[in-house]
Amino acid sequence: MGYPGTIAARTPERAALIHAGTGEVLTYGTLDAASNRLAQYFYAQGLRRGDHVALFMENHLHFIEVVWAAMRSGLYITAINRYLTADEAAYVVNDCAARAIVTSHARADVAAALLDLMPDCPIRLMMDGTIAGWQSYEATVAAYPATKLAEEWAGEAMLYSSGTTGRPKGILRALQDLKPDDPSLIMPLPADYEDDPDMVYLSPAPMYHAAPLMFSLRVQRTGGTVIMMPRFDPTEALVYIARYRVTHSQWVPTMFVRMLKLPEAERRAHDLSSHRIAIHAAAPCPVEIKRQMIGWWGPILREYYAGTEGNGVTRINSVDWLSHPGSVGRAQLGIIHICDDEGRELPVGEAGIIYFERDQVPFVYHNDPEKTRRSQHPVHPTWSALGDIGYVDAEGYLYLTDRKAFMIISGGVNIYPQAIEDALVTHPKVRDAAVIGLPNPDLGEEVKGVVEPSDGVEPDDALAAELTEYLRTKVARYMVPRSIDFTDALPRLPTGKLYKHALRARYLGQS
Repeated sequence: MGYPGTIAARTPERAALIHAGTGEVLTYGTLDAASNRLAQYFYAQGLRRGDHVALFMENHLHFIEVVWAAMRSGLYITAINRYLTADEAAYVVNDCAARAIVTSHARADVAAALLDLMPDCPIRLMMDGTIAGWQSYEATVAAYPATKLAEEWAGEAMLYSSGTTGRPKGILRALQDLKPDDPSLIMPLPADYEDDPDMVYLSPAPMYHAAPLMFSLRVQRTGGTVIMMPRFDPTEALVYIARYRVTHSQWVPTMFVRMLKLPEAERRAHDLSSHRIAIHAAAPCPVEIKRQMIGWWGPILREYYAGTEGNGVTRINSVDWLSHPGSVGRAQLGIIHICDDEGRELPVGEAGIIYFERDQVPFVYHNDPEKTRRSQHPVHPTWSALGDIGYVDAEGYLYLTDRKAFMIISGGVNIYPQAIEDALVTHPKVRDAAVIGLPNPDLGEEVKGVVEPSDGVEPDDALAAELTEYLRTKVARYMVPRSIDFTDALPRLPTGKLYKHALRARYLGQS
């Protein structure tokens, strides 16, 4: 274990990453040399420990070498959502005070518009070609030696929240006084994750997101191989598990829904026998969806609940989940407290704000002390929350109810959309679903359902009526949407999170 430098010294030809879409292979030897060259370049340009580098790119073969260059130079790396507009991307670049940014020619249209929006970021590199105002990444970095810096320090990822309820915020953690090959940098995992140097890890999600990126780095610290999909496709995911003999993978619940809606023959057509561990997180998984996945793949699912903030973690395996359906597990990092809006602790079984207690404040939101303070308990500043609502049972198992920001108050009753959405996606004619609250003069808010129909399904009044009747058998009557609309595509981020802020804005006529 270690980092690309130590792995490359032993097995330089071993695959560190394979781009599933093209079949291109990045070996540990190449990854080590390329990240060294970029680290040398950054140093020559005056970047020093604690400086920031931005990365604005699709799931590219060389994405990870930029990350490792920062991770072995004591720099902060900020991977930016590749789908952002120029204004949105510039906000992140400027907010994190990046002195360098790396992009690819595939993002050239946005990169061109970025030029005048990030005046304090002088180092601008573009892979696969270049445009005015950007330097060629390949030509620039090739001029620097492939040897490691005279003094290497461990860097850190400073990632941004997904911004589903507003502007994204950077999550800042202090740099550690460690060398990049220090064993303590390897994220501890439970024994039943069965990770080892021979693991082959399928990453179907965007690499700019925290979980895919940090798990990929961990795999490469152990000497395993990352199989990176350019984007998620349910059939291709199964193809790649079989083709590359994948042992480990990580998913979000919407991916499970898409795979389960494949024809039975398609789902059974692929050899998944190598697949030992399927990790999932990022959003609550509907109980029936997870039960079907365990029935299909076997008890290999491992769920965790955590945030980019790193303030706490719960975990649960398939066996324990079957005994506690709907739970995201017991605390593995931090102590769970369920509190009301005033900070008072609530009894077992009662839903409230989920706080994790730590020995010290685990993070701050960059340039936003007010948001940092709001994340902390009113009395105990080392207890922090991510804005999720949930409860614990008598055995300490945590259950997520919804995001506090998504709660609907209709006629004085608190309604959590997650339960309604979970019911809707189990209907065979529904591909995806969202539930939001809209203003109502009598009730305060009313429940609105927005559905993305399955392929070939006609989105008409008859379908809306059918879904309404279906929900009457699944949720309380007051939770049934007063109306259901249809859309070709919900604004769901590739990370699986639903961009409800944008969806609600559509109905309110906001930009």
